[in-house]
Amino acid sequence: MNEVTVIGLGAMGSTIARLLLDAGLEVTVWNRSADKAEALARAGATVAPTVEAALRASPIAVMCVYDYRAADAILGAPGAADALAGRVLVQLTTGSPEEAQAALAFATSHGARYLDGAIQAAPSQMGQPDTPLLLSGEEAARHEVEPVLRALAGNVVYLGEAIDAAATMDLATLSYVYGAFAGFLHGARLAEAAGLDVAAFGRIVNQISPSFGAFFEHEGGVIQSGDFAITESPLRISIEATRRILQSTRAAGVNPEFPAFVAGWFDRAEAAGLADLEAAALIEILREKRTLQAA
Repeated sequence: MNEVTVIGLGAMGSTIARLLLDAGLEVTVWNRSADKAEALARAGATVAPTVEAALRASPIAVMCVYDYRAADAILGAPGAADALAGRVLVQLTTGSPEEAQAALAFATSHGARYLDGAIQAAPSQMGQPDTPLLLSGEEAARHEVEPVLRALAGNVVYLGEAIDAAATMDLATLSYVYGAFAGFLHGARLAEAAGLDVAAFGRIVNQISPSFGAFFEHEGGVIQSGDFAITESPLRISIEATRRILQSTRAAGVNPEFPAFVAGWFDRAEAAGLADLEAAALIEILREKRTLQAA
């Protein structure tokens, strides 16, 4: 298929449309603010007058707007839902697993096939061999749109037919990112309080990140296997390390909330008899019923 429609022309949507044009596809675009389509029109895109016309123009529609509320409003415009019939809708708007499930039900009820995706890159990072894009939904539809997706991201990670898989994995990776950022900020305060160069701290974090990424990949495999025999790092080492961080934080007069929270997990792991297992065994604390009930 050589024709594709792009709905939504914010920073990411405009980048998507331009990459598809660069790939030699016939691109139709639509945006609520028509002025955002002007540069794309000069680059060869066809600007549709309505979202209905945009959807009818191509067998594949890629949608990337601010949130699912905006997406629902757009698809609720006159004629838009009916125009979905027989098409593949690739939703790249960031949302929750529940929103992905509702979107699938809506698309299916109007005769469309639906794929849900999560872009894990900034607009300037799109179109590269390593650009990550998470995708879930019907595998046959995924094969149909693969040439389109490859123009956007070289690293398309297909997570299976469960429609909420991409949104869930997106949340999982963001949990890692924000957890790491919280640790980074706490570390910056420790360095700052000691009169050290925080920029140098940032450079050190950058330098050690690849090795720790490999470590986390290993620990993910350990969790998936269910075998917590020690292979890389005994949990006991982390129990001692997190206590030491908390003690030093308090001594430095730095806010102790973050290290106290983390050390609390490791203290519970020791109390549960997990100290002489692989570090990944800490996940057993998160699996406790009382933890789930508290959440």
